[in-house]
Amino acid sequence: MASLNLAYFFVEIGVALAIGSVSLFADSVDFLEDTAVNLLIVVALGWSAHRQALMGKVMAGIILVPAAAALWQAVAKFSDPSPPDPLSLALTAGGAIVVNTACALLLARMRAHGSSMSHAAYLAARNDVIANALIIAVAAATVWTASGWPDIVLGIVIVLINGAAAKEVWEVAEEERLAAKALAGEEID
Repeated sequence: MASLNLAYFFVEIGVALAIGSVSLFADSVDFLEDTAVNLLIVVALGWSAHRQALMGKVMAGIILVPAAAALWQAVAKFSDPSPPDPLSLALTAGGAIVVNTACALLLARMRAHGSSMSHAAYLAARNDVIANALIIAVAAATVWTASGWPDIVLGIVIVLINGAAAKEVWEVAEEERLAAKALAGEEID
């Protein structure tokens, strides 16, 4: 999954920069975030429950990276809301849906195990499918409005989606940390 995400990052960032799309830029950075999350999961698999919970909190922070990138790009585009090419936008998002759906289906089984790490990976893939569908809708809105504002607004929506996912992963990681402390007989703060 990390390889798939990294490969599609390069596809999306290239198209996003070529057509000036805020939402596609945010999604491309999200592919890089997904790569990092999946690699961190592999690294942390053999760790103790307490250390895995801490890694879950790190992953919550990593999920915020695309949100910050999207916000930066959206603010930069406020002064010139020129529309991105709708066909390139829709085709690139369609390819991203295929990649993210495959990853989400693979991760859905792991999500049931309840760790913050698997939860982070599943939420990232699920949110990406939602964002990709919204990017396709933005392509249609761009054709209709001939404006870059739908793309900018979606960039901000992606910020909110990733913020909510980061909060949820942080909460699951905190529950894991407290459970690990209880199992170790430590006092819970």
